[in-house]
Amino acid sequence: MTFKRVVSHEIFGHRLVSRSKSPVISIVLFSLLIFFMFAYSIISNMSLQSAAFNVLPISFTISTQRNMIVEGDSENDQFHRGIRRKLPENEIFRSDELTEKFHGRVQEFFNHKCEVQFFMTWISTAESFGAREILAVESVFKAHPHGCLMILSRTLDSAQGHMILKPLLDRGFKVQAVTPDLPFLLNNTPAEAWFNDIKSGEKDPGGIPLAQNLSNLMRLAALYKYGGVYLDTDFIVLKSFKGLKNTMGAQSINSAKNWTRLNNAVLVFDKNHPLLYKFIEEFALTFDGNKWGHNGPYMVSRVVHRVEGRPGYNFTILPPVAFYPVDWIKIVRLFKVPSQQADPKWFEAKPQELNEKSYGLHLWNKQSSKLMVEEGSAMGKLLSEHCVLCNQIYSS
Repeated sequence: MTFKRVVSHEIFGHRLVSRSKSPVISIVLFSLLIFFMFAYSIISNMSLQSAAFNVLPISFTISTQRNMIVEGDSENDQFHRGIRRKLPENEIFRSDELTEKFHGRVQEFFNHKCEVQFFMTWISTAESFGAREILAVESVFKAHPHGCLMILSRTLDSAQGHMILKPLLDRGFKVQAVTPDLPFLLNNTPAEAWFNDIKSGEKDPGGIPLAQNLSNLMRLAALYKYGGVYLDTDFIVLKSFKGLKNTMGAQSINSAKNWTRLNNAVLVFDKNHPLLYKFIEEFALTFDGNKWGHNGPYMVSRVVHRVEGRPGYNFTILPPVAFYPVDWIKIVRLFKVPSQQADPKWFEAKPQELNEKSYGLHLWNKQSSKLMVEEGSAMGKLLSEHCVLCNQIYSS
């Protein structure tokens, strides 16, 4: 009420006439007072809104400029900070007591008269190392009971990881998860500077998960340092690798039986092999974190295309039937029970053909990870023949 009296005094410049002196005049004046107060309110709100529209962009600009001045950010600073925000909160960059013991643990582990020494990598969580990955590990030992498998993984190098692998350890199989020391693995290689730039934010890791590209690099570095066989965790071993040496596989070939694309899901190499060095060099020089496969299958294809036939590079490229007998488009068929319209002979003959001609089967997890193995499927038959625990075939 006080506000109303003040406004009315300013608008009319005199006191209201007493109701007792003139009721009609009082009513008229009161109505005029209400009208002017309502109009004043509308005009005030419109002014405030107009001011808001005019002021906010100016205020935003000033605020932005103030932050830039206070923080002293250059475009370069903003670029590097943006890259660091892209980096996953991944403990693979951390150096600690486990990484310091890496080399000693590797040497001790592979000192056990290993029939063949295998590597896998796992940079995801321990929880996500599921039934399909376990079956892949089992297939290694079905074909190589006296083989040794080291999984380069910080997450599996834990109490939880030990429990996941314990059923295999209890059977006497030699499998161990070890926290990798990437600076050690990449020391004195062409990728050493690349890794330091990634860690410091000097290099953009790109939009593809960095873990995928680190896995591409880690497999090369481990084989270059120690030699052996690298396998993806979605690869089912069907027969012994014991006779293979300095070998990789073609993913596709043309009508002339010449390879058109290679893959890096399976690599068999001696330590310090010059082709591995070239792979690592190409990875670092041409890294692109925004193109799927650029630092993996396409990278090894580029290098082999350049060096194939040169002296000093002794290696073998096996045809697709060796490691990639079913391509990523057709892999789905193996997981399904054949329909009435399907050719039943194909489903009966395919597992036998794979067992006879292939060293293993890549499952192309990018396409098949959400598929369940159906009972009565060709995949179910294959997995049941190449497992050692065989507990989770139809939950994989």
